[in-house]
Amino acid sequence: MKQFAYNKLLIVLIIIGLFASLFINIQRHQVEVRNNSIELIVDYEDLVALAECEGVPVEEVMKQAKDAGITSLAVYETTFKKLNVNGKTTAVNGSDVLTSYYTGAMTDPNWRKLVEDGTIKGTEIYVTGHHDQTFKEVHEDLVRRLGKDRVTALNVGGSTVLAVKAQFESFEKMDLGMPTDEMEAVNKGGFYVLARPTNYNKCTEDDVDAFFKRIDNYKVSGIVFSGSQTLGAPDCSEYTAKKMAERDLTLGMIEGVTQLQFFHQDGMLDIAKANDYHSARLYSIPKDEQKKMKIGECVERWANTDAERNIRYNLLKIFDKPAPGMTLLETNMTYFSAVRDKLEAQGYTIGKAGVFDHFYPASWLRALVMIGVAAACVLYLCLVIPGLKKKYIYGLLIIGIIAAAGPVIMGHGNKIRVVAALLSANVFPVIAVIWQMDRFRAKSADEKASLPKMIATGVIALFTCGIMSYVGASYLSGSLADTEYLLEVNIFRGIKLTFVLPIILVAIAFLQRFDVFDGKMDDTEGFMDQFRKMLDMPVKVKSLLILFLVLVAGVVFVARSGHTMGMPVSATELKFRAFLEQAMYARPRSKELLIGHPAFMLAVMGWFRKWPTMVLFALVLVATIGQGSMVETFAHMRSPVFMSFARGIGGIVLGAGVGAICMILIQLWSRFVAPKLSCKNK
Repeated sequence: MKQFAYNKLLIVLIIIGLFASLFINIQRHQVEVRNNSIELIVDYEDLVALAECEGVPVEEVMKQAKDAGITSLAVYETTFKKLNVNGKTTAVNGSDVLTSYYTGAMTDPNWRKLVEDGTIKGTEIYVTGHHDQTFKEVHEDLVRRLGKDRVTALNVGGSTVLAVKAQFESFEKMDLGMPTDEMEAVNKGGFYVLARPTNYNKCTEDDVDAFFKRIDNYKVSGIVFSGSQTLGAPDCSEYTAKKMAERDLTLGMIEGVTQLQFFHQDGMLDIAKANDYHSARLYSIPKDEQKKMKIGECVERWANTDAERNIRYNLLKIFDKPAPGMTLLETNMTYFSAVRDKLEAQGYTIGKAGVFDHFYPASWLRALVMIGVAAACVLYLCLVIPGLKKKYIYGLLIIGIIAAAGPVIMGHGNKIRVVAALLSANVFPVIAVIWQMDRFRAKSADEKASLPKMIATGVIALFTCGIMSYVGASYLSGSLADTEYLLEVNIFRGIKLTFVLPIILVAIAFLQRFDVFDGKMDDTEGFMDQFRKMLDMPVKVKSLLILFLVLVAGVVFVARSGHTMGMPVSATELKFRAFLEQAMYARPRSKELLIGHPAFMLAVMGWFRKWPTMVLFALVLVATIGQGSMVETFAHMRSPVFMSFARGIGGIVLGAGVGAICMILIQLWSRFVAPKLSCKNK
């Protein structure tokens, strides 16, 4: 029997690195636990529209929203489209003014004189004000956005009128700065303002100062920029960050539509970095999607979103249609209060959005993790190359330590940390599976073993293997964990590879130990020998069809994982996921509880019953999927580390149960059904 070396020095280094990674993960968990405040937000405009729709005073709707748990109202920059509706300022096309004069509808002598003097131009726009403060703010912002040469103040009967050179349709939609009347109303209602400013063209520090001067007299919890640029981009982003830091304002980062990283805004990451990532992630259920959802479904969405993706700005949208037996106002207030109650029941506090502490683990701790990863990679080579000489083992180890730990100790190593995380996600679950193979290989199989013994052995082996895979999970998290990864400013980009590479690495180790061609679990000449046999095998159409189906299954398996492939999920599976989400602290991943872990249990049964080696080979490879998935879960750094841990434990427990049921069914089939079929064939 071939002997593969479990080098003691390598194991010691792995254990030391494990303790370092666990210490980092304890720190990470403490940082995540402290960040537990969630800000519930509604657009101010939505509440106003709701009040108008229900015929209720805006103040009353705001009071009910406050009582329902809403903490902040989002205030956007005003536009002439909004100002024309509320009557505080009016913009009229010059051509309409001239038409009024020539049809005799114009009675004001002051305006008639301007037309007769040729002052009124059909290509210009004329702005009149009916609210002094609003008109002053509009005037200031128009000059900033268009320039003094395009905005002229006219005296019409003692009142100021602005003549603006602009195209009317685009002018109506132009952003005109933060409206102080709306911010005042929001604060008066007991809410924070969540400011939603846009950027200026060729923004200067003076423009940035003007924005902050506008909001300085109001209680503002944070800023979530609107549009494709942040205020100050591209040249004054750091100045914007400085002004935000002076006021302790949180930057809201809008989660991307794929739930991966963020909606792209020029300058956002510059502001986040300059402000030491004093930032929080923002999510809003898409309006089109919410229309198809019930209140309870939306509430569950928020509970899962905040828990799994570290969302701390919850921007709630208004329901457009009332729920059965409720008015539209009652529907939305019920929705708001249900979200608040659900989150409080989960241990969150409702207030200003929480932010992560400054979290960057000590470089010496990270270096120990890197050393452990290097040792694990060398250990894998020992487990696939029988009789690997010690001089090669230690030579490779030294090279690995220098390459991995050196940059980290010197205060760099961001790229090597990603490589270490990728290796951790692939190598550790593979070593876990190999160790189980070697344990079973070292003892002879008992074909007469009882079903309870096989189930118990399978459960123990699965949990043992899972614990060893969790070593890789700890290493992965320990390699990456810092504020930037928790916010998902940086992401782990090797997820797709972790679905395939562990299977390949386990296949090599298996073929080094067992001969898959003779149907018996005996020693083999090695991987290359069997690989050459596979290349020389004649291929039948049936074999090609099976291979094609396997490839299709592999494509589906990879495509369904992650956020960007768009592989649809059936309605039945969505309902099953929803059930698990409500029944458990963290929903286990389907590939673990329905595929990988049951296959692990069946592989144990196959060992006892001496099934053909090719069948055992297939089951071991499928079982590797479950172990790899457990580690890969931790690559989603935005999810709290404890939740990822609980998700894997739930998958093992349920997966062991599913596997035990499969073993029972196979046992019943072999005892009662198979003999009858055999007799009929004879």
